[in-house]
Amino acid sequence: MSILQTTKKAIENITGFARPRKESVAGLVRRRKSNEFRFKDDGLVPNHPSWPLVVFRGAVKLPEGLDPAAVMEVVFDTNGWGDSWRNGIYDYVHYHSQIHEVLGVANGSAKVQFGGKKGRTLSLKAGDVAVLPAGTGHQCLSASDDFLVVGAYPPFGTYDECTSRDQHADALASIPRVRRPRKDPAYGSQGPLLKSWKR
Repeated sequence: MSILQTTKKAIENITGFARPRKESVAGLVRRRKSNEFRFKDDGLVPNHPSWPLVVFRGAVKLPEGLDPAAVMEVVFDTNGWGDSWRNGIYDYVHYHSQIHEVLGVANGSAKVQFGGKKGRTLSLKAGDVAVLPAGTGHQCLSASDDFLVVGAYPPFGTYDECTSRDQHADALASIPRVRRPRKDPAYGSQGPLLKSWKR
């Protein structure tokens, strides 16, 4: 996280300035159809054997007067997805084998490749939310100068970053053991993610 975003987040947490209240955040979430993408193991990136990448286009309203990153953080936190960060997306292929991840675009736009080299490139813009099951490869290919993402995680699992073939065998064993979250990070306990990620 940049020094500017770290400072901004700290001030907002202390003062509440430009940060929505938890009670009002439901009004900032729009019901959207889930777009699902499944990817095969490519030898470097395992991807998830059962659950798809789920993308909600324009799921979160980002009104003027509120910090868009803070809006994403509060939406995710309200639904039990925490340990949030603000930054871009790494420009190299990586995945997490022991935890799921949500990415909410707070500013700008980017082309992001999901699923590894044989995956799919998606254009993401402010208000979009992407939910990555453990094992899903991701890499930023290009981005606007103002591109800013908020990432967060469910309350279980361990953050790891896998980038090489020698991590593949261990990842294949750990990915299916990462539990299904209790809540969709954008829509809560009745969210469409829970239908996409069946037990």
